[in-house]
Amino acid sequence: MRKTQIMPRYFFNTRIGADLIPDVEGELLRDADHAWEVARAMIQELLEDQGEQPNILTASLVVTDQKGEVVLEFPFSEALIAKPDNPPPTH
Repeated sequence: MRKTQIMPRYFFNTRIGADLIPDVEGELLRDADHAWEVARAMIQELLEDQGEQPNILTASLVVTDQKGEVVLEFPFSEALIAKPDNPPPTH
């Protein structure tokens, strides 16, 4: 008999300075690594759309689980670093 695994829900809260914009819905994702990938994609999209905002690079996504525990904190500035799926060429 197989047990079905329930995917955990992750919340992507945006911190800009002392302000925190909560994510009240969250997303069902397979694991914390997947949450990291989603966080990076969300930040890159925000930077494309709102990159001219003066304090956007000081913001971060604070990803929490259903218990409210911080799983990871992803500074917007780190999303500018080369993507792991597109590593720089080596010679």
